[in-house]
Amino acid sequence: MGRVRAGRSLLVVAALVLAGCGTGAGQDGKLRLTVATFGEFGYEPLFAEYERANPGIDVVGRVADFDSHHKGLITALAAGRGAADVVAVEEQYMPRLRQSTDKFADLAQFGAGELRDRWVPWKWAQGVSGETVVGLGTDMGGLAMCYRRDLFARAGLPTDRDQVAALWPTWEHYAELAERFAQRVDDAEFVDSAGAIYTAVLNQAEENYFAKSDDSFIGDTNPNVRRAFRIAGGIGAKGWTARVTTFTQPWNAAINQGRFATTTCPAWMLAQIEQAGGPEGAGRWDVTAIPGGAGNWGGSYLTVPSQGAHQRESYRLAEWLTAPQQQKKLFVQAGILPSQPEVYQDPVVLEHRDPYFGDAPVGRLFAASSDSVRPNHRGVRDADVRPVFGQALGRVEDGAQTVDQAWEQAVREAKTILG
Repeated sequence: MGRVRAGRSLLVVAALVLAGCGTGAGQDGKLRLTVATFGEFGYEPLFAEYERANPGIDVVGRVADFDSHHKGLITALAAGRGAADVVAVEEQYMPRLRQSTDKFADLAQFGAGELRDRWVPWKWAQGVSGETVVGLGTDMGGLAMCYRRDLFARAGLPTDRDQVAALWPTWEHYAELAERFAQRVDDAEFVDSAGAIYTAVLNQAEENYFAKSDDSFIGDTNPNVRRAFRIAGGIGAKGWTARVTTFTQPWNAAINQGRFATTTCPAWMLAQIEQAGGPEGAGRWDVTAIPGGAGNWGGSYLTVPSQGAHQRESYRLAEWLTAPQQQKKLFVQAGILPSQPEVYQDPVVLEHRDPYFGDAPVGRLFAASSDSVRPNHRGVRDADVRPVFGQALGRVEDGAQTVDQAWEQAVREAKTILG
């Protein structure tokens, strides 16, 4: 998911996946099951509900930051001990972990195969390796665009969300609008960072850095990657970004100070914008469709490491947490977008609006985006290569390199990493 929910802080807690997370005796002799996540998944109220329905179970949540969580999991899997009973895995790590099916319980043995129709096909497929079901899908990151109505008004641009969406049918149109904005507003930039734009454009393509057919590296020749880099790099090179990295303290401060007018926003990011913007930001932000109409950023899976002593019980908990009823609750309560059509097409979800964002029909917007998402192939080494191109865009924003120079260095570094 890659998120922090409103009212909670991202906890940078080293080795939470490794330390104190195994099964064992809980309170009053109950069976203790631990669930390790990165950021807040909104699970705490659900844990309490599950315990009430299952009096013999004590559920303990463990939260770490994104990198510590996944590195800790990889270490625990290699050591054969120390992993939590249920572990969340973000989508970019799934290709790598699907190569190690022996490290995870095959959830099909507990009946998971019968649930496949719950999820959109591409979401289910990312959690499966051959006939082995490695993970059950939690949310997905259907994309929209968040924008500041007040800054658009100052630039003489429409503020109505449908009219705004009509301004950018493509990312090339979005870049043209950035130039118009820059000519009219001098104390705020058009977008938070080139990296955010790059990620959104890239995630709309079916292939990124690796070929779907054989997982070979194609990042240097894939026109999807080159186009995304050119668009994002062009915006960054012209100084139309606030040069703040998503989820950092400077990003939070820039939101609070109104220093940029747009940001690509998956459903799970709305709470972070609200938290950073504070009460005074209410009504200034709005949400509309993203250029290209659809896309996905983020989304996770719940896995059960095979080293666990109570795999069946762990599966039952994971299955319950990802069931339609719970996905519906998580969206209404915390804005976490369901990955199951039955849920995101539910009238309650479709009619859900967000008062902070000008009463935007977020349920309808994110459902429409999710319905149009195409499968996005992530290579086994995606998590190794992807940061290199983000760092290259940072050099462009800093004025240290041209777009072409940054691209050439990123390609060289990616090939070096891959050997």
